[in-house]
Amino acid sequence: MRISGGALLVVLAMLVPFIVELRTALSWFGIELTLLETAVLGSATVLAVLAWAVWPLDDDTNGESSRPS
Repeated sequence: MRISGGALLVVLAMLVPFIVELRTALSWFGIELTLLETAVLGSATVLAVLAWAVWPLDDDTNGESSRPS
């Protein structure tokens, strides 16, 4: 995992107000999002963060990490 579990929870918790406020900010520019569109955008963002978090750090075939201990 690229990030600790606690840090991942903090990132996901901070995404919630970010997505809600993004909807408000976009409305200033005439871009109106429905609740469904906001939920889809938020879900896609959460899935992208989760995919990044669980993606392996490198592609070592022998199972050793190149990160220092």
